[in-house]
Amino acid sequence: MGTANLNAGIVGLGRMGRRHADNLARRIPGVALVAACSPEGDERAYARDVLGVARVHARYEDLLADKGVDAVFIVTPNTIHPEQIIAAMRAGKHVFCEKPLALDVESCLAVEAEAAKHANLKVMIGYTRRFDASYQDARRKIDEGLIGTPFLVRSETTDMNDPSGFFVRFAPKSGGIFVDMGVHDVDVARWMLGSPKPQRVFATGTIAVHKGLAECGDVDNGVAICEFEGGKTACFYNSRTMAHGHETQSEVIGTAGRLVVGRKGRLTQVEIADAHGIRTETTPTFYERFAEAFVRELAHFADCVRHDRAPALTLHDATEATRIGIALRTSLVERRVVEL
Repeated sequence: MGTANLNAGIVGLGRMGRRHADNLARRIPGVALVAACSPEGDERAYARDVLGVARVHARYEDLLADKGVDAVFIVTPNTIHPEQIIAAMRAGKHVFCEKPLALDVESCLAVEAEAAKHANLKVMIGYTRRFDASYQDARRKIDEGLIGTPFLVRSETTDMNDPSGFFVRFAPKSGGIFVDMGVHDVDVARWMLGSPKPQRVFATGTIAVHKGLAECGDVDNGVAICEFEGGKTACFYNSRTMAHGHETQSEVIGTAGRLVVGRKGRLTQVEIADAHGIRTETTPTFYERFAEAFVRELAHFADCVRHDRAPALTLHDATEATRIGIALRTSLVERRVVEL
């Protein structure tokens, strides 16, 4: 495409979709949000009335048939990601899709196989932490040898408790806590450890608050271990029940030192001392923590399309994160070590 503007179309304008749409419409240089798609009338109205999107579709097929759309941004339920990615590629569109790539390995591989038939198209799955300034700085320091050879990652994603029960309703289609949340930590571990092959995993968990998760075999707090080739290891903790806010924290231990990203989940560097003690405020949700990373992620993908560059992470990276996440869920449900 050279340096021409990228005409974007988005499908899915729910909680996360609206944030991506806002960024595409207002904050990504060289991108114009020209079309939007949703089966929900209120979401179409948001795109039309709030964002000023010229062409709004109720059917995904109509978005793909829109010849004025260069790239499709998919922010839909996890269960339909693979079919929508494949359909977009067959329609000649570049594709950015929110994680996970799929909820089973076979579908991940089917997307990879289809992408191999469309070498001219860029396809990327959204693993936002790779575009966070602090995580990128940590990776640069690892590449510079600052901590020697990394061999252990401890990573956690913990959300503020949502008493509305949103995650209980979402759980049957999410793939479970390790596929929905844990894949971010899995991807960070693979990235920081140099993409080693996983060998075996073990996971366990508990339902501390949201009892309705039992119906779909999910938990609201889970811990896991993944062993990689060469003696490298990762430990994960995921929670949906924190009282104080959202925290994302990752520690990388190497032969000559360690790095920690996101300690204490601080919203700002302000420390408050009053009658309640000394404290700092915490990021309320993942979006406040990674707001700039979401912008950088979309800008990176747009630049890859506009200047014909390879994305920073591959479909294989997304497949491996999903494969490990699924193995963790299997281990959780079947209460056994899963060999990879």
